[in-house]
Amino acid sequence: MLCALLTAGCATTQAAPERDSGPTPLTAVDALGDFGSIDYCSLLDVPKVAPGAVAVPTFESCRAEAGPRTILVGPLAFDSDPNIKPYDYAGPVPDGVAVQQSMFNDRSACTRAITFADGTRLDLSVTDGGGDQDARCTVADAAVGSALTAITARKVGRLTFPDRSWGRVAPCVPLDNHDLDAAAGAGSQPTAGLSGHSCIRGKVSFKLTVETVEPSGPVETLGGREARVRVAGAFCLVDATQPAPGLPGRRELAEISVVETAGTAGDGTCTLARGAANAILPRLPTPGKP
Repeated sequence: MLCALLTAGCATTQAAPERDSGPTPLTAVDALGDFGSIDYCSLLDVPKVAPGAVAVPTFESCRAEAGPRTILVGPLAFDSDPNIKPYDYAGPVPDGVAVQQSMFNDRSACTRAITFADGTRLDLSVTDGGGDQDARCTVADAAVGSALTAITARKVGRLTFPDRSWGRVAPCVPLDNHDLDAAAGAGSQPTAGLSGHSCIRGKVSFKLTVETVEPSGPVETLGGREARVRVAGAFCLVDATQPAPGLPGRRELAEISVVETAGTAGDGTCTLARGAANAILPRLPTPGKP
């Protein structure tokens, strides 16, 4: 009688059907965790992919060198790239993940991209200065397989940043400064990169990482630090380094660049880059100093 009077209430006590628990598309955050502390060298099985290579982890990539061959794992990217095309990768791929190839510079490099379900991609490239693209791409595919194995096995390593390391610096903070208005453009706002170790404000870019290539060019003093100024196409770049805390023999790198939107960078662009360096570099910590 009670259920007859309270039919609706009795009906709601029935168990709801279970939802289909199919595979979940793998996002970059699920695969890699915090982007700011990824040890990209943990994604590269060096003995298998590049026997004898010396691998150096930076803040947003891993660079492994064996003779003339260089393997680069990283960085992460989210922007669309018209050079990225599908191809028939033969290995297993997690649900929601695509492995693609880049057609850019494909006569001297083989570049692959692991694109996750949220659109974030991990770039991997192999260069060696030779003419055998098939050999480069065999290594690149092995690097892709190594990365996917580490990801699916939940073996992505983490970097730690000791006191005074530039890995602890929030790079957009020094760019949020009126002293940069001339170089960046008044009214421009800082935007952080995916890794958390780079920032762009207008025409000024600022990146913190670990140096992997020996510097060249004359030394000058900017912002109280030794620095080198160089032109690369439309960019004038200022590089400054410090000993890397926790990485004996290595140096951390602060790279400041200003882009010339009207063409090739020149003296005027480098004047702006020097001004940006004078505003940014004094705000970075120095090992051994409070």
